[in-house]
Amino acid sequence: MLVCDIKEDATVQDKQKPQPAMVLVQPQMGENIGAAARVMANFSLDDLRLVAPRDGWPNPKAQAMSAGALHETGPARVFPDVAAAIADCTLVFAVSARVRDMEKDVFGPTDGCAALRAHADQGGKVAVLFGAESSGLNNEDVALCDGLITYPVAPSFSSLNLAQAVAVLAYEWGTDRSVALPVKESRAGGLAACKADQIGLFTHLETELDQAGFFFPPEKKPMMMRNIRNALTKARLTEQEVRTFRGIVRALAKGRGGQS
Repeated sequence: MLVCDIKEDATVQDKQKPQPAMVLVQPQMGENIGAAARVMANFSLDDLRLVAPRDGWPNPKAQAMSAGALHETGPARVFPDVAAAIADCTLVFAVSARVRDMEKDVFGPTDGCAALRAHADQGGKVAVLFGAESSGLNNEDVALCDGLITYPVAPSFSSLNLAQAVAVLAYEWGTDRSVALPVKESRAGGLAACKADQIGLFTHLETELDQAGFFFPPEKKPMMMRNIRNALTKARLTEQEVRTFRGIVRALAKGRGGQS
């Protein structure tokens, strides 16, 4: 009986420690969601977030594959898009088999977990994004992230099953091999603004740039806006800095007769 009590207390303590939100973006198979939930529960991780799961939610196949773990990790929260899923987070990494054409910090799974943990230990909320089984993450979602985590997989066969990708990250988080330097914090020395505030700035800026005719030719707008998001994300702006930039945008819009 004493042993059981000790195990239960240890589990409670584990769940009270800072942990990453595991965000599955447009997962296609319920079985993969269930397997991901199961391995998360193995390592006392219970913040599972789903972005627009293909087959809807709840999913009986996910429930069956989880072997009861969805009770431990859940209930899983469902969001319409990545921006909503990471709104409360201050540091977000994307798991990707390839390094994108973006200037972002790139980590292996051990160093990536160490950087996330260092940020979480300072009071920030961290998250890890995993892409859909067939297509992975798109560039727009990756642009919202602060860094990339890549696994040392064989270049000739780099596609990893979604649940297996979650398992690698959950294991690394559980082992706590914190040997890496933390990711760069904001220049002001504090935690970066949450993603909801950052995305609010991006949207505000995009609206005013649209009105000013900045995006030319129009077909280049997605790439131009992605580059702007990357630059501002890399700056690691604090809440105060986000407010300052939004004030600048408002003043510029008002100066040219805008309503923002």
